This record gives sequence, C-alpha cells and structure tokens, in this order.
Amino acid sequence: MKKKLFIAGTDTDAGKTFVASALLNKAKSQGLTTLGLKPVAAGCEETSEGLRNRDALSLMEQSTNELPYEQVNPIALAEPIAPHIAAQRLHKPLSAERIVGLLRGVLMIQSAQFTLIEGAGGYRVPLNPRETLADVVKELRTPVVLVIGMKLGCLNHALLTAEAIQRDGLQLAGWIANRIDPNMDAYEENIQTLHAMLDAPCLGEVPFIESQDVSQAATYLNIDSLLA
Repeated sequence: MKKKLFIAGTDTDAGKTFVASALLNKAKSQGLTTLGLKPVAAGCEETSEGLRNRDALSLMEQSTNELPYEQVNPIALAEPIAPHIAAQRLHKPLSAERIVGLLRGVLMIQSAQFTLIEGAGGYRVPLNPRETLADVVKELRTPVVLVIGMKLGCLNHALLTAEAIQRDGLQLAGWIANRIDPNMDAYEENIQTLHAMLDAPCLGEVPFIESQDVSQAATYLNIDSLLA
C-alpha cells in the first residue's frame, strides 16, 4: 500500500504544517513508513548549511524515510512573502513543470507507504502569471486533504477551496478542522456547517494546542479512510 496526498490549506496560517506533521506522526504510529515533502517554501532562514525552512524541517522530523534537505524542499526562498514574488526578485521564476519534475524525481526513488506533499499558502497560490500550485497537483493527480483554519471567515474559505479542488477534477480525500483561534465564537455551529456542506470525510478536529505538540495533535486524527 502506497498513499500519496497533497495537503492544502484554506489560508496561509491555517496550520498546514502542524496538521501534516501530525498526519505523518499518526501514520508512523500505525507502523507505516512516511515521507513529507515541501517543494516550495518562502520564509527560510540562512544557516551554515544553506537556507532552511521551519515547516520543511518539521515534516522531516516525522518522516521515516531520510532524505537530504534539498530533496524535501528543493525551492527554498528567503523572503516570507508570496513564493512567486520572492522568486521573481531573485530572477528565478517558478513553473509547474519544474516543480512536477522535482517531485517525480524524488517519488521515483522513494517508496514510503504514506507520503504527504505540503503546499505553500492556499490551494491556488500563484507560481507565475499563468500558473498556480494547483497546476502541480492536477499534473500529479494527487488526492487532496484540506486543512481548515478554524476562525471567523473559514466557512467561505473552506467551501471555495473545496469547490476549486473538485472543479480541477481532483479528489477531496478529507478535511481537518484545526482550531487556530481558541476564542472562536460558534465553533460547534461552524463544524456542523462544514459537515453538512463538504462532500468529504472529516479526518478529525485538532483543538488549539499552544505547545504545538505534534504527537498530541495526532491523537485527534483518524486516517483510516485515507488508507482504505
């Protein structure tokens, strides 16, 4: 059994990495080999080994398959801004074709049972004036897991993103509610609305965890439907 999934978020701060890391942790606890990839990351820190992104490093911590950093995060951009703008400023424009090629190169030599590819920002974050990261997912034909950052306005973001995923001919494999606002009003009513209006299974509700403990978050997730 080999499962490859794309992790999309309703917004930049929806908690994609936290939830993706928790999903990898959950799969690992169930005896599966795991691999997390972050092909494009903006907001990297300069280190003695080169640019490093905190999100990519988090995925690596939960991956049983060990890869060089450059294969996990081949496009590392220093500025914490929209990736296509950061790349343009370096005169290194992004393209879906290049990103697909980088991912396929890694996936051809890796055989993890549970592989997650995490996006950057929202589902349709631009790569250039003509393409978005969604074009990469469409080319790979990868089912999508949607991370919903639970805050005021999340219903609109979630429904629009789900609609875009399905319009692209992709499978919405499931969604996860990640409570990023501990004081969100009408939380339960929002959850009920998502259950009623999203045509995909809910994989779990992650409460607000101030410590960002990945193993704790994993206890709130159920990946059985992803593995079926």
